[in-house]
Amino acid sequence: MTEYGRGPGSEPWHPEDPLYGDQGWGGQQPAHGQSQYGGQQPDPYAQQQPQDPYAQQAQYQQQSQDPFAQQHEQDPYAQQQYQQQPSYGQQQDPYAQQPPYNGGWDTGQQPAAMPYEGQPGASYGYGETNDYYGTPEAYPPPQPPGRREAEPAPAPAQNPDWDPEVQPEETHPFFTGADDGEAKDDDEYDDDPRDSRRGGGDGERRGKGKKKKGRSGCACLVVSLVLAGGLGGVGYVGYSFYKDKFGAAPDYAGSGSGSVEVEIPKGSYGYDIGNILKKAGVVKSVDAFVSAQNENPKGKSIQAGVYLLHEEMSASEAVKMMVDPKSQNLLVIPEGTRNVAVYAMVDKKLGLKKGTTQAVAKSKKSDLGLPDWAGGNKDIKDPLEGFLYPAAYPVTKETKPEAILEKMVSRSNEEYKDLGLEAAAKKYKLDGPWQVLTVASLVQAEGLTHDDFRKMAEVVYNRLKPDNVATNRKLEFDSAFNYLKNQSEIKIRSNEIRTNPDPYNTYYHAGLPPGPIGNPGDEALRATISPTADGWMFFISLDGKKTQFTKTVAEHEKLNEKFKELHDLD
Repeated sequence: MTEYGRGPGSEPWHPEDPLYGDQGWGGQQPAHGQSQYGGQQPDPYAQQQPQDPYAQQAQYQQQSQDPFAQQHEQDPYAQQQYQQQPSYGQQQDPYAQQPPYNGGWDTGQQPAAMPYEGQPGASYGYGETNDYYGTPEAYPPPQPPGRREAEPAPAPAQNPDWDPEVQPEETHPFFTGADDGEAKDDDEYDDDPRDSRRGGGDGERRGKGKKKKGRSGCACLVVSLVLAGGLGGVGYVGYSFYKDKFGAAPDYAGSGSGSVEVEIPKGSYGYDIGNILKKAGVVKSVDAFVSAQNENPKGKSIQAGVYLLHEEMSASEAVKMMVDPKSQNLLVIPEGTRNVAVYAMVDKKLGLKKGTTQAVAKSKKSDLGLPDWAGGNKDIKDPLEGFLYPAAYPVTKETKPEAILEKMVSRSNEEYKDLGLEAAAKKYKLDGPWQVLTVASLVQAEGLTHDDFRKMAEVVYNRLKPDNVATNRKLEFDSAFNYLKNQSEIKIRSNEIRTNPDPYNTYYHAGLPPGPIGNPGDEALRATISPTADGWMFFISLDGKKTQFTKTVAEHEKLNEKFKELHDLD
């Protein structure tokens, strides 16, 4: 659509409309084929008719527009002719020779020009043509440009008051300080050239400027306060974030007071330990503990266990105590310890009456988790022997004897499964894992070093062979006799040791004892699975600090005589 809706578009402009002939669009339609002014300077107001109330408007920017051409009699809307008004002089009409357009509202050349209103022979109608806007079913007549609502603003080039260098003033009520009612009133005095059609052509805002400036200042103040508050909030959040991430973690001062028993489970790391200590009231924050642990050279050596610490102590002091073995509340079972000794250690650690743990072990042996292959021999003195794995176990004041025994059995099951005792039994022709564990307990009891363990395991396997005529398949280990006596003696007389018929006496019975004689450690177990193969058959320790191994009876007898002399034995 062209300016003010006058070109071809969705709203036709019927010549019979009493508003036909827009204000500001003066000039008369010349006869077909003639120039409007005939080569002379026209008077833009000369041909206006008093009957047309809108024909008195001044010509807009000295530019004459051609009103719509004559309508066809049968279709008053179908063949409008739009002719470009020639400018001053002899310019030809560029649209004069266009072919007719049958249908729609586009411009087209009429077969014959018809006179317009104000010319001789002109009339408002076309013969018997009816008023197309008079019927109830018709659309309301179109309004002239000056009276149309929500008309588009003119192009900047045709607005003489428009200045491209001046920015338009903000009219939104938030910035002007006006409420909705004031905003509506102010619109009536907007500086728009079109206000001439609404009674506001003087362009004045009628004292409106001061009011806007004052309210704009208030609005700016409100916005400034909001922005300042927002920046303050962001700054506080940023400071808190920086303090949490980069500031010193909350921590207590000093070594604390009181006593706190804390258990650290297996597989715990720095943050896990810190959480446990914080919940127990030892340290103030997890981050403080982790930082202290990283700063201490021994901080990474903290092991699972029970620690006796203080309440509200600094993180650095807590780490220092935890790396000190004295602070751990652990039950430590040495390698090779017999069960009777283990029971006594548990009673002492838990503050129980002597014999309490041994009684629990005897009554609840089937509930502690022993494997199926354990305790198959009727002559076994203690089914739990060999299954109280030597290690450090954390205990607290509330720990029950059965709970600690169950932990020991569970640990031994894990270790034995990893070592593959069943495969070793097949390899060395033993009657299952039970006998492999028994060999390991003998190796642990007789050997002194890792090298001793491997040689000692070979001695056991060589003496168990059916073709052993040197000892006739007897092991002759003093450790087994000491076990049945519940003693640890090295000075055992021959007449005593060779006459005792106890099943654990290997001087009296051939083969292995009924079961383990202690709880072997990892080295003895691995040596039992991987012994030497050098032909060792005998061993002896003259001073109890070094073991000497020999392969023949003659070599062994020499060392045995020397041993009797040193210890005054017959």
